[in-house]
Amino acid sequence: MSSLDEDGRQAPAMLLVSLLALTTFAGLFVFRSLDDNRLTSWQWAFAGTDIVPMFAIVAIGVALAYLISAVSPPASGRVAGLFVSSFAAAALFWGAPEVIVDAARYFLQAKHLELHGVGSFLGQWGESIAAWTDLPLIPFLHGLAFTLFGETRLALQAITTLLFAATAVVTYLTGRTLWDETVGGVAGVLLLGMPFLLTQPALMLVDVPTMFFLTLAVFTTIKAVRDGGAGFLAAAPAAIVLAMLSKYSTWVMLSVLPVIVVVHLGHDQRAVIRRAALVALATLLLAGTAILLKFEVVAAQIELLWVYQMPGLSRWGESHVSTFLFQTHPFVSVAALASVFIAIARRDARYAIICWMLLLVMVLGVKRSRYILVTLPMLALMAGYALREISNGRVRRFIVISAVASALATAAFGYLPLLKRTSAVNLMLAGAHLDSMDVERVEVHVLPQTRSIINPAVSVPILDLFTQKRILYRAGAVSPPPAALIATSPLRFTWEMEAPPYLLSDSGKPQAKDTADAALVVIASREDQPLPEAIAARISGRRLSGEFAVSDRIFRYKTIVRIYGPR
Repeated sequence: MSSLDEDGRQAPAMLLVSLLALTTFAGLFVFRSLDDNRLTSWQWAFAGTDIVPMFAIVAIGVALAYLISAVSPPASGRVAGLFVSSFAAAALFWGAPEVIVDAARYFLQAKHLELHGVGSFLGQWGESIAAWTDLPLIPFLHGLAFTLFGETRLALQAITTLLFAATAVVTYLTGRTLWDETVGGVAGVLLLGMPFLLTQPALMLVDVPTMFFLTLAVFTTIKAVRDGGAGFLAAAPAAIVLAMLSKYSTWVMLSVLPVIVVVHLGHDQRAVIRRAALVALATLLLAGTAILLKFEVVAAQIELLWVYQMPGLSRWGESHVSTFLFQTHPFVSVAALASVFIAIARRDARYAIICWMLLLVMVLGVKRSRYILVTLPMLALMAGYALREISNGRVRRFIVISAVASALATAAFGYLPLLKRTSAVNLMLAGAHLDSMDVERVEVHVLPQTRSIINPAVSVPILDLFTQKRILYRAGAVSPPPAALIATSPLRFTWEMEAPPYLLSDSGKPQAKDTADAALVVIASREDQPLPEAIAARISGRRLSGEFAVSDRIFRYKTIVRIYGPR
């Protein structure tokens, strides 16, 4: 068949995909009020936005997708191309501020390792290091990054983005192992078709690294029980334990491992059982040792999860409409849904491996996008499984790249500007300003929040993340709200988190001789917030050096920052 004949056969399908890509964006824009995401809702990202410029950007993206789809990537460079493109896409969002206050916990944990070393970190985890419901692996990696590369946010962003790109590659390898290059390749690329996910590697959170280790655990276990080999038989238990030490939610998601074993019993039953037993034994040995070393800490955390966080899932949720239609491109979700019927029709037992985690999400009623994030590689694999049914390679590539182009446009021109318009950006800007000042230390005061029950002291570690100056926190200006008010709040940890000694001087009260030559920072919740007499006295005789007062009408928690020079 000539290329002209082939183009003629493709034309109707390509036109249909183009129209669907454009009308999908337009439909989401019109019905954006249905998006109840708590961070990057379309109704906030595109509030007061004219659809015409955004529609034009998406149209340009779809046109570029049409041109790119004409090129079939060579098999030899597929892994490298996927890794580089995934890294580049996520790196576009490094300019986002730290908009989730959980970053304060992770920063304090990581800085302990930087200051006191690995031995102290491991020994003090859950004791002098407040662990809340966190597990140590990701803060440990953050602390190593601080130790090796200096206390810079850029190092953390680079490492997390590397893990995001590696997740795309492992997703590809998983699809290729279970089925073929098409399923794996499509799935790996479709991770870029999820605008919410694209914004996450820039943040100092544990979700993206956890997603990597969980996906790696699935892949290495498949290879270990299916093919054996010393390498994978050793890698699988290691990956499983790393996933278990990343976040407690992985303990539930790792229930997919027995499913992997059962699915592969048809290959060579005795060999599969023997390999699975080796993986299980090694995992129990490694994980059991880690848990026993910190048994009291783990037991207390599990109790807290059970009595506090589990009931909170129903209160802190977002709709699946938001997560799977707005925060994930609909092409991905619709293809994933179609894959269920395709797999049932084919009686493909392997499909159970990739749908298991999403099934758990539905059965357990998990509705918060951050909790669902770790399962997104499996969602991409489900979509890849369905899109494999499209025999025309160019049409299939056009669908995939159109979804990616639309997601990138949404995240880059909608989500990123939204995040930069939040008051969280003030801490980032203030940190850069402090680094430009000729001072070594910074005395920080926080004022009570007037519209949020959050402990405003949580902003101090985040400011510390953005500056190379030594932070001295002056505690005592804020009183906690009644215990009953914060008992079920997702912000409860901010009141139970104590400032570490390195932030304090003289039991939390810096002496005048300590800070006369230091800059002074006041973090308030609004520009006209009155100052307590003690803070006003500290400011007396100082010149205002900088003020960062970006505010928003979305989040109650505000960080308005004023910086005063030394006396």
